[in-house]
Amino acid sequence: MDRVGDLILFMRVLDQGSISAAARSLDLSVAVASQRLKRLEHDLGVRLLHRTTRRLHPTPEGLALAEQGRSLVEDLEALTSGLRQGATDVSGTLRLTASASFGRQYVSPLLPAFMARYPRIRLSVNLTDELQDLISAGYDLAIRIGALHDSRLVARKLAVNRRVLCASPDYLRRYGVPRTPEDLATHECVMLVGSAGRQDVWRLHDAQGHLHTVRVGGRLESSLGELLRDAALAGLGIAQHSTWHVCDDLRTGRLQVVLPEYSIPDTGIYAVMPQRRLVPLRVSAFVNFMAEQFGDVPPWERGLVV
Repeated sequence: MDRVGDLILFMRVLDQGSISAAARSLDLSVAVASQRLKRLEHDLGVRLLHRTTRRLHPTPEGLALAEQGRSLVEDLEALTSGLRQGATDVSGTLRLTASASFGRQYVSPLLPAFMARYPRIRLSVNLTDELQDLISAGYDLAIRIGALHDSRLVARKLAVNRRVLCASPDYLRRYGVPRTPEDLATHECVMLVGSAGRQDVWRLHDAQGHLHTVRVGGRLESSLGELLRDAALAGLGIAQHSTWHVCDDLRTGRLQVVLPEYSIPDTGIYAVMPQRRLVPLRVSAFVNFMAEQFGDVPPWERGLVV
């Protein structure tokens, strides 16, 4: 039995959403594809797919096979591709996810140049602020911002994520300029709500390195950074933002840095990948390309004085 081929077929069914689409992509008849899937289930002694009239759903056993089998298949594909074609021939489908705002501003504009450099690459890109499980969802790569917690992943730092407090000139004119971190407790602040809940505890260091921790409040919170930026521009409060998100507003004066003599601890912007013995060439090519494009000083920091 061609166990590897049947495993590839099973993965393709999950990716394409149907046996017929998977069969077409592998140049098989639907009957042959169905027979091979039944054979795989019989050999393993478990049901891998729930079949309905509308779509297929993986069983828990199917999900477990997909999680572990995908990396094995991709390792084999990367190895054989490398042996056959050499390190300069990068091909295949790269499945990528990134945060909606950062992806739209800094990843999307770079994709045409990447695809021109590697014409045998296909891209499947999902921009979302929801934290995706790379392994179960079958992603090759994610661009993530902030602290990393999943030990099943490996990461390469692409840039520093520098953050500032900022507000519109109109807000500061109406409500005054905070002089110390403790003053923030009396101001209207707009807050991000993430997977860890409301981010209403802000931490700043003074010039001597002392940490100031203050709990802030306000009438507006959101899981979307774009909305908080819009709120700050509209004078609704003080926001904590990454410089990549508000660099143009800071350059033009639409937003002003609040408490510039205090600093917020930096985090990072990372290319994150599932742990593998062999990283597919398409993945390493994209990570190297992004690192090259961002450089030592990423584009949003160039010429920015705050």
